[in-house]
Amino acid sequence: MEIKGKKVIITGAARGIGKQMALDLLALGAKPYVLDVIQENLDILKKETGIPGKVLDVTNEMDVVAFFESYGAENGAADVLINNAGITMDGIFVSKKGDEIKKMQLSAWQKVVDVNLTGVFLCGREAAALMAKHGVQGLIINISSVSRAGNFGQTNYSATKAGVAAMTVTWAKELAKAGIRVAAIAPGYIRTEMTDKIDQKIKDKITAQIPSGRFGEMKEISQTVKFIIECDYVNGRVLEIDGGLRI
Repeated sequence: MEIKGKKVIITGAARGIGKQMALDLLALGAKPYVLDVIQENLDILKKETGIPGKVLDVTNEMDVVAFFESYGAENGAADVLINNAGITMDGIFVSKKGDEIKKMQLSAWQKVVDVNLTGVFLCGREAAALMAKHGVQGLIINISSVSRAGNFGQTNYSATKAGVAAMTVTWAKELAKAGIRVAAIAPGYIRTEMTDKIDQKIKDKITAQIPSGRFGEMKEISQTVKFIIECDYVNGRVLEIDGGLRI
């Protein structure tokens, strides 16, 4: 698929990796539209770049359906959806300190599942339905994680990212008849505003486990997005962009 002129919806894209994707795709001639939960960040992005956006809670089915119906009425189907929105609420599954037993709270489990898994499902479903309706041979890119293999303190996050990877393969098979491709990216540790706040000693320990010897750059995830869009033979696969890290 040629990028120039293509309509691209990106969730969770007012900052961080999603913002980098939007900026790079805009520079390549695409027409990005960003979704996020913080209006202020969307306003700043539009003021700085002209990229339009809207506040959307990807966990709310009615809101997601309404957004895609509205977008479709005005623009037709997007050519590409990038399911980037995600959160972490890390914690140990069950731990014991002295006589005290601590457990991961159901609320921490449910919130991460709602955003990282249900949100991907809802946005993917509505985007694919619009593509099929308008006869657009489009593409859905889901953002998984190296943590999909399981990571200490991330029962909830790892489960959702494994689920995203599984949905990617399933959708690629089911949507093939409509000419819609589906792929995923599983980033490792990427240098973002969030990871910049990690204590340096911890970052050093993580870096020591990465064969490439460093955290990845947001640009490198964006470059992978470009590759997937342009290479029509990428389908039903999860590309691990992690510097060789194995968890």
